[in-house]
Amino acid sequence: MRIENSFIPVRGVGERTERNLWQSGVTHWDEFDPGLVGGKTADRIESYIAEATAHLDDGNSHFFDDCFPSGERWRLYENFRDETCFFDIETTGLSPERDDVTTVSFYHGGETTTLVRGDTLTADTLAEQFSDAKLIATFNGARFDVPFLETSFDVDIDVPHVDLMYPCRTLDLTGGLKQIEKDVGIERDRPDISGRDAVRLWREYERGDDSSLETLVSYNREDTVNLERLMETVTDRLHTRACEGLDTTFV
Repeated sequence: MRIENSFIPVRGVGERTERNLWQSGVTHWDEFDPGLVGGKTADRIESYIAEATAHLDDGNSHFFDDCFPSGERWRLYENFRDETCFFDIETTGLSPERDDVTTVSFYHGGETTTLVRGDTLTADTLAEQFSDAKLIATFNGARFDVPFLETSFDVDIDVPHVDLMYPCRTLDLTGGLKQIEKDVGIERDRPDISGRDAVRLWREYERGDDSSLETLVSYNREDTVNLERLMETVTDRLHTRACEGLDTTFV
């Protein structure tokens, strides 16, 4: 599913109207036929297509973040996949006022980078990682990772965001990230460790055990890289679900 396949951002166009357009063979903006909907709706769709095309040509993901319903923002991924930044943080606890971020791993452009507290993790290095991103992806990051970083480092992470926990729930995939990975068939190279283990490993590193930091970083990086695999699975399933029962092909 691409942005250009979508009509649901238009005021007055709901799931039923969008599906009716798809069923009529209108699966792309270029194929829109004003005769398939009422006059006012047609005017709004044509106006949206003209404006959205310009924003898409400019790579303006913020425009689409604003106009897509929150439950449909997963549709941005296919267009901005090459500029999507997956990330995950580890902390010493749950409170950004009392606890510390220990490591942050990023995966984008096929490369993984990990920033470590007391070494490479600063407000400037965080901002640098987000600077070229058109989309960020996390698991439970809207409630945890993003506000934790913003509070701890006084940064503003103003990038369109797909928190995969919510589209997973739409697909009845519940539980934590590790459980959902198992449910969709994503395998891990390393044994699972818990958040409590992550805190223990950091404390051991603070006492001089470098191998504990290596384990923590490896765990954090695997969490981050697996987010891409989960995104691919989730968007494929949501596309199939949105098109269920339709006799048409998307371009």
